Amino acid sequence: MAGREQDGPSVRVLRVGEQVRHALSEILARGDVHDDTLSTHMVSVTEVRMSPDLRHATVFVKPLLGGDEAEVITALKRHVRYLRGEVSRRVNTKYACDLKFRIDESFDEGSHIDSILRTAHVAQDLADDGEE
Repeated sequence: MAGREQDGPSVRVLRVGEQVRHALSEILARGDVHDDTLSTHMVSVTEVRMSPDLRHATVFVKPLLGGDEAEVITALKRHVRYLRGEVSRRVNTKYACDLKFRIDESFDEGSHIDSILRTAHVAQDLADDGEE
């Protein structure tokens, strides 16, 4: 059993993370959090990574259109107690997990890689590889 953590998160950890993601997405989409910043921004919950003991959740979010990320994170942190309570009511776990909000940078990284692949120098190298 000691080597199991090296294989990645368990199915249960992944399942609970997905349940937390769905619960938060629903709460934010319905406008259940009464906050001026959150009411004017559509926020996508892209991923939730749970700790193995299911007590901590790192929630990756992305405001749609990518604007005001710092303000959105601040608003989510301001309402973390309410969000934690709502998630614990919707997701059946022994403990209410602590929520830690982070901006999802994966979209920006993907865009950066895509822009690099589109540069003339890289495009030329890719075309040369295809001829061989």
